[in-house]
Amino acid sequence: MGAFLDSLRDRVPSDRIVTDPDVIAAYAHDQAQWAPHGSPAALVRAGSVKDVQGVVAVCAEHGVPIVPRRAGTGLSGGANALDGCVLLSLEAMDAIVEIDPAERLAVVQPGVVNDALRLACAEHGLWYPPDPASAPWSTIGGNVATNAGGLCCVKYGVTRDYVLAVEAVVGRGEVVRLGRRTAKGVTGYDLCGLLVGSEGTLGVITEITVRLRGARPPERTIVGYFDDLRSAGEAVAAVTAAGIVPSALELIDRHCLRAVDAWRNMGLSADADVLLLGRTDLPGEAGEAEADAMVRLFAESGATWSARSEDEAEAEALFAARRLAYPALERLGPVLTEDVCVPRGLVPEMLSRIEATAAECGTHIANIAHAGDGNLHPLIITPAGDDAARERAQKAFDRIVADAIALGGTVTGEHGVGLLKRRGLHDELDPAVIDLHHAVKAALDPAGIFNPGKIFGTPD
Repeated sequence: MGAFLDSLRDRVPSDRIVTDPDVIAAYAHDQAQWAPHGSPAALVRAGSVKDVQGVVAVCAEHGVPIVPRRAGTGLSGGANALDGCVLLSLEAMDAIVEIDPAERLAVVQPGVVNDALRLACAEHGLWYPPDPASAPWSTIGGNVATNAGGLCCVKYGVTRDYVLAVEAVVGRGEVVRLGRRTAKGVTGYDLCGLLVGSEGTLGVITEITVRLRGARPPERTIVGYFDDLRSAGEAVAAVTAAGIVPSALELIDRHCLRAVDAWRNMGLSADADVLLLGRTDLPGEAGEAEADAMVRLFAESGATWSARSEDEAEAEALFAARRLAYPALERLGPVLTEDVCVPRGLVPEMLSRIEATAAECGTHIANIAHAGDGNLHPLIITPAGDDAARERAQKAFDRIVADAIALGGTVTGEHGVGLLKRRGLHDELDPAVIDLHHAVKAALDPAGIFNPGKIFGTPD
């Protein structure tokens, strides 16, 4: 690698290049604990698009893989290092370049943290809706790479719905701008949309232009306690069938509630086995009516208690518990995270199948969900160092994926394929469709250097 590193130093400032193995190790993988990772040749902390362009050009010339990464909060192994690769960190490219209140858009670099953008927009009376649970730590670049969703995407859509344009380094180092700043535009193929969700396999995104919305009215929170997952799922299906589009509809089961209580002593698990949290942001009487309807539908579906929360602090604490569920469970042992999505009317059936899988595989599965859009996150927990438990967990993981596909769903709603879902992708997509993806990859990445092996790599 000596000649390669010499060429890299000719194109990128030497203080941006790290070869210390101890430093590199901290960047070698994301939060998907079960996904494998290799040993990189170098880490580059890019500070500009020129740095990125230099890395891509040198790697293309030498045939060295590039693995782009931002905050490393991913849950599918998409940012995991390959042996001999360059880890290209974009965390230092964290400027909010522009917020345009008149056009309702913002231009940001990929290292901007999601919550930082939301706060900056709020100062202008504007709102950036995509809000993954990792919003306090995850970056816009990573959100774009995986087409992240979040709690409010049931009503307001996912990241792709807000990306207007990107600047990216593709091919052998070409800098391109894709998309537009205008409200409408259909010139050529939607190459900008193609890069959203591509998990770093088509190029390196160096700037993003996102659509903003006006600040929304205060939300009303509806809480339902249920004795079992299926009843909570029936409530979700009932809300959908009634034509209600809540601003959030989240599910948390007993395992998650107990884990959050053990960590933060919030007292949530004393009253419910399953908690369903709904929200509406319709103004005035329409909001009142929608909140009342959700309370009624929860009760008719089997809630042991349902009501509107009149205490704003209490409501915020409940949604904070939803965001804390994953890190709380991580304290119990390694967590294998699922991300399947099914039609909303089939949420009850899918939840029942997950419970059956847990029992039949003899494994501990906790459940959180963006229930309003059918995106379920079964969390399979295993004791550290227990190989037999890990094998049972992997069997459960595969069965959940198969069940989601059988119900007309998809293997990933927002976390991405990365390394963990490659087998599921091949089960979900027809061979002809996979061939189309390979053709797109070859066209945009002729040197084959951008995050190779991820998404469409041969499953283990």
